[in-house]
Amino acid sequence: AGYIKRVQAAVQALTGGEASLDVKVCQLVRLLRNGEPVRMSKRAGSFVTMRDVVDEVGRDVVRFMMLTRKNDAPLDFDFAKAVEQSKENPVFYVQYAHARICSVMRKATEAGIDVSDAALGGADLSVLDHESELGLMKKLAEWPRLVEIAAKGHEPHKVAIWLNELASDLHALWNKGHDEPALRFLQDDAATSQSKIALARAVAVVISAGLGILGVTPVEEMR
Repeated sequence: AGYIKRVQAAVQALTGGEASLDVKVCQLVRLLRNGEPVRMSKRAGSFVTMRDVVDEVGRDVVRFMMLTRKNDAPLDFDFAKAVEQSKENPVFYVQYAHARICSVMRKATEAGIDVSDAALGGADLSVLDHESELGLMKKLAEWPRLVEIAAKGHEPHKVAIWLNELASDLHALWNKGHDEPALRFLQDDAATSQSKIALARAVAVVISAGLGILGVTPVEEMR
């Protein structure tokens, strides 16, 4: 801490107070395979580099997973979890939500429904009165303030965590549509479909923006 303060003071002095240095101390990341620690030894020359991790699971996965914790909190990075296609894998869960919405948009277009931004922008949102739909809209309303808080506090992990919560709300609404047809995004009536798709499209826009902040590329379909 003393060394950091001296460096910060030096930066202030060298720039005449026009620049400042903000140092974020990060905790170590523990690598796991199926819950078991990956053994590394400097003496034996056995170690895993960041390049090794990226090559195995992908850049986007590494970035998102690394940003699900505060910089001063330790992180257990499990290779198996990082590629697992389940709710337990946060990056998959968020990407899957975006891909699901893109799938709805494609199916709507095939059905002859206009899902352009202009058409969706004029959709009647008053028909979205179910508690799950209203809850999803309320969640979206948190986004501007969330970004502001994360930026001011230098806490990108809040964006990653919030995106996971948004994805969870989207998936919950999607699943309720299995039992309640009125909640499905595609309806027999084109106008109603546009209203529901407008909500889904808004979720996709925010997810894309959030992933962009984290340096992660949103996907349009899962493979």
